[in-house]
Amino acid sequence: MPLIEVKFRVPGATGERIRAWARARLQADPHGEGSFGDQYRTTTLYFDTAAFDVFHRRNSYGRSKYRIRRYDGQPTVFLERKMRQEGRLAKRRLQVPLADIAQGDTWFARRLQLRGLHPVCQISYNRLARVGSTPHGPLRLTVDDAMQALPLARLEFVRASGTPLVAGDMLVELKFAGPPPALYTQLIDAFGLTPARVSKYRLAVDALGLISDHVADVHEAACPLSRRPRDAGADGLDLRPGVWLRRDPAGNQARRTVRSERRQAP
Repeated sequence: MPLIEVKFRVPGATGERIRAWARARLQADPHGEGSFGDQYRTTTLYFDTAAFDVFHRRNSYGRSKYRIRRYDGQPTVFLERKMRQEGRLAKRRLQVPLADIAQGDTWFARRLQLRGLHPVCQISYNRLARVGSTPHGPLRLTVDDAMQALPLARLEFVRASGTPLVAGDMLVELKFAGPPPALYTQLIDAFGLTPARVSKYRLAVDALGLISDHVADVHEAACPLSRRPRDAGADGLDLRPGVWLRRDPAGNQARRTVRSERRQAP
């Protein structure tokens, strides 16, 4: 099912308060661990072309990312394609043993070869995940911190410290189905959140200096979340506190239908 995710970059102290807020209102992710049963470590390999077409969002490369994701050092991984079309996200995943990630007989390997993609970097972070539901479907809130990146040109996972990506900030993602739930409107109002177009991969490429002549987008690189123009939310969304509107191509405002996803069990 096509999905939409809304992201926020917040200072660490605000992220901690959002964690407490979420724990009081949403259930723990069934795959989580830790004292609250809602946390796990994620490590992901990202792919790009030699010309960094994915990073530069050139043509069809700007609509999809290919990656391999591993949870908490598990012996299996997920081969993923994350595609964005008209502001909605669709994810295709295949779970395989870690030892088989180099196998060339999967749809994932064929797409990598066809599009000229190779490993570029590894990104790791801690994630808190809380879930719930509305009459329209599931909802999911995640808070990511301790994000680090390593340059990596091989098809493998490495246990090593990397370059910090957001200097103590955290990334909050909201995912849900149907009309925007009142719970999320309350969250945005309570913390004065403003959406940001944040990509962990783009942050990593900048932080690692993989493209020397590139300067990061201001809204991706700024440490404290800066206010964007009032009608310039991600993907045409106006997500000011209490406002959930989208502008159509004619400039008119219409109610936004937003969809969500659940993480599949590793």
